[in-house]
Amino acid sequence: MKLLFASDLHGSLSATEQVLNQFERTGADWLILLGDLLYHGPRNPLPDCYNPAEVALQLNRFADRIIAVRGNCDSEVDQMLLDFPIDASWQQVLTNNRRLFLTHGHLYNPEKRPSLRAGDVLVYGHTHIPKAEKQGNIYLFNPGSASLPKGGYPTSFGMLTDGVLQVLSLQQAESVVQTSL
Repeated sequence: MKLLFASDLHGSLSATEQVLNQFERTGADWLILLGDLLYHGPRNPLPDCYNPAEVALQLNRFADRIIAVRGNCDSEVDQMLLDFPIDASWQQVLTNNRRLFLTHGHLYNPEKRPSLRAGDVLVYGHTHIPKAEKQGNIYLFNPGSASLPKGGYPTSFGMLTDGVLQVLSLQQAESVVQTSL
């Protein structure tokens, strides 16, 4: 199973189109969205090509292949535009031998972890900073931000393919960080 992860679109149509192009290009089975999909939030600048309604329409084309969680900037009104659920603050995906705990990062994160077992992966967004590393016996994975990156990183998305967690730059699809499971 091949998974593509994206977080913090913040209503950017250009970022959403790039993520969806990568989703189609990579042949990923599922698109996992880690929150903050339509609204930019009061602390963030307006992202490039800000158009939340069109972002919702574009994402809805893939509704049957999306697993999503709610971010701190997502609201009930956003859910009214989307054909896939975003109300849950967390989800879990089971692979052959791992559990992926999916969350936005404002409730659960590396400093405030849910109950995890050795080998589990905490997958989160929120910080806009990519991460793919093993910390103790848990893996931490953050695909960065598709629209408003921080820390000098490029816009990015994540992939899980053949036991490798990798963050790739959105435009060049070059590796930013990665770790093997």
